[in-house]
Amino acid sequence: MTANALLLNALLPLVAELSSQLPETERYRRLLAALRTVLPADAAALLRCERGADGSDWLRPLAIDGLSPDTLGRRFRLREHPRFAALLAAGRALRFPSDSPLPDPYDGLVAHHSGAPLPVHDCMGCVLQVDGQPWGLLTLDALQPGSFAGDAPLAALQAFSNLAAATVATAARLRQLEQSVHNERQRAEHFRRHAPLAAPRLLGHSSAMRALQRDIATVAASDLAVLITGETGVGKELVAQALHAQSTRADQAFVSINCAALPDQLVESELFGHVRGAFTGAVSDRQGKFEQAHQGTLFLDEVGELPLATQAKLLRVLQSGQIQRLGLDRERTVDVRIIAATNQDLAAAVRDGRMRADFYHRLSVYPLQVPPLRAREGDVLVLAGYFLERTRSQFGLDGVRLEAAAQAALLAHRWPGNVRELEHCIRRAVLHALRRPRPPTTPLGIHAQDLALVPSSKASTHPGDPAEDPGSLLPADPAASAAADPTDTGLRQAVARYERQLVQQALEAHGYRWAPAARALQLDRANLQRLAKRLGLHAPGSPPPLR
Repeated sequence: MTANALLLNALLPLVAELSSQLPETERYRRLLAALRTVLPADAAALLRCERGADGSDWLRPLAIDGLSPDTLGRRFRLREHPRFAALLAAGRALRFPSDSPLPDPYDGLVAHHSGAPLPVHDCMGCVLQVDGQPWGLLTLDALQPGSFAGDAPLAALQAFSNLAAATVATAARLRQLEQSVHNERQRAEHFRRHAPLAAPRLLGHSSAMRALQRDIATVAASDLAVLITGETGVGKELVAQALHAQSTRADQAFVSINCAALPDQLVESELFGHVRGAFTGAVSDRQGKFEQAHQGTLFLDEVGELPLATQAKLLRVLQSGQIQRLGLDRERTVDVRIIAATNQDLAAAVRDGRMRADFYHRLSVYPLQVPPLRAREGDVLVLAGYFLERTRSQFGLDGVRLEAAAQAALLAHRWPGNVRELEHCIRRAVLHALRRPRPPTTPLGIHAQDLALVPSSKASTHPGDPAEDPGSLLPADPAASAAADPTDTGLRQAVARYERQLVQQALEAHGYRWAPAARALQLDRANLQRLAKRLGLHAPGSPPPLR
């Protein structure tokens, strides 16, 4: 193979890789490996020009091939290495005679020879120009004198250095782009935390929703702590966002944290932050949610799940505004408006010793009760239309129509899972309807059977009774329905018996653990616990206890 063909074969892969997303070190490694196939040598190196703090010029190795690994840790001061200075001054490929009196910076650093350290006998190099300025050097070294004799090696090195300059320029630009993307992400996160929160739409025209909206408008302008209560799925976080959006803090951060999702050992770190070394895994300083929400609003969702010890520390923050990062002795002051939410009866939790009374009273300065969907007369169809339109847009459909029978089914259902259950129901119904063949220009019709709803048992008239949220009922199994003949004991008893059978089977199948059983039944864990309590279910002596 001729020298030109050899050079071409080495250059083509490098050209192809210019647009690829290779790590910078790998890009440089491949560059040197290709260089050594074109010009066989004992060692090659790529060095970058840098300006020191004292104003002196240095060369820093970025990649080496055939040199001792410690070479990457060295820094070569230019005025101490005349060969490097000569290469930069030449501005082109330059070979040093084997008997050159100039000291070689790589003497004794060639890695793959045996015996005592040997000086480098033959070397050449070339400056890399990027945007018309010297960027660094490409060097080749050999132990055998005369390895680079003649004009061909110099010409090949000069040609190779032009592509090498393109390679390092590409790597530099990719690094700049990555840094720019990182900076933009940080900026976007900052704006996300501090940009004004758009007022969320609390859809509905029922008297219950109008009363809630009046309460929100009343308390939003103040800095009072607000406790939002309501069943699972009623939209408590949406109410919290509306409170923030209508407050004087609307142009500051709205920070949300789900207290139920926090491991006990990380609660304080998440809320108050930590410093490096505060605990195993704390590799850097970190702001807590209170600092992130400074001058804004902190939303504590599922606040009833907080441990008692954390409640005591939170109470102090609510009283004084003083927080202390884990691992740090000094305190700092924050200005945060607290909004909390729960689906639990916190007054009962206080009586049971699961919540501090002083913490509860500090949170519930202004309580807001979000009505369940079944208490919002007429709002079901309004919300269904909103979810239908959003689903239509997401699926790219031309039109979706809710048939009259489907509307009647939606109005008849009790919605134990509230607005969240309705949203999921509408999404499933659209998917079911898409399975039916229809002319391309015909709007997609949602039929009653697409909703897969069954009659729900009536809610108890006693607020807070578990029967208010009996859980999302699954479509009835014909075999099970036949086994539970409603003519024997009546419809309500038959439904309760069927519920008991489904819940018992799910608990047994999942080792009497609440979370996986709730997922299998498509229920919220708290709803499943209330349902099991109402049905009188408990773990027998042999399986593990319910948890």
